[in-house]
Amino acid sequence: MPKRLICPFGQNNLLHTLSAADRTLIEPHLQHVDMDRRMVMEGPNKPVEHIYFLKSGVGSTVASSESGRRIEVGLFGCEGMSGTSVVLQTAHSSFEVFMQISGEGFAIEADKMRGLLEQSPSMQRHLLRYVQTLMTQTSQTALSNGQCKLEERLARWLLMCHDRINGDVMELTHEFLSVMLGVRRAGVTVAIHMLEGKGLIRARRGEIVILDREGLENDAQNSYGVPETEYARVIGFDRPDA
Repeated sequence: MPKRLICPFGQNNLLHTLSAADRTLIEPHLQHVDMDRRMVMEGPNKPVEHIYFLKSGVGSTVASSESGRRIEVGLFGCEGMSGTSVVLQTAHSSFEVFMQISGEGFAIEADKMRGLLEQSPSMQRHLLRYVQTLMTQTSQTALSNGQCKLEERLARWLLMCHDRINGDVMELTHEFLSVMLGVRRAGVTVAIHMLEGKGLIRARRGEIVILDREGLENDAQNSYGVPETEYARVIGFDRPDA
């Protein structure tokens, strides 16, 4: 079964699907960056200094409580960007945003991005549509966390990561997964063993290999697919002037 997010090879799809005029505006201000695992893009309640458009890898948006509890509320890869608070015309991030799987991308200064959005209403509309897809993803994550078994939640999360990487191998530890899913490591271990027992994945030290994507989608049931469909509808994968 094919992946749901098909970005142009080596490109960020949000940039790719801008109009030709908007690409001409933004491209001189983009700086190529290598993005290592755990690289921090935003800190909670701190000013956003740079916005990142990923070409590869996976970024994670994590909410935390005063007591130190953390859970992932969103993720993005070559289809998306960090810094959505800037698109919404606020200066500070409410979340921690960092790389969970290393990759590369483009960076632009937040102040420069604000200027471009004021200059180009069409660019602002385009990125606001992306914010809409993130809102859909976050709402589905909340629904999944509240209604689904841990095994289903893990299957959904692995599918979402799989959509955003090249190949079938993901560098992920049980500790990292426990933060992403908001559960103890022991619970993650049990869920991984259940998916392994069905032949859907293979877990090795520090990585997970997807063996049966169709089986994972069946295991995730209806918890997976809504945000991906919304992204295809609202953003798509083809240039408007192609």
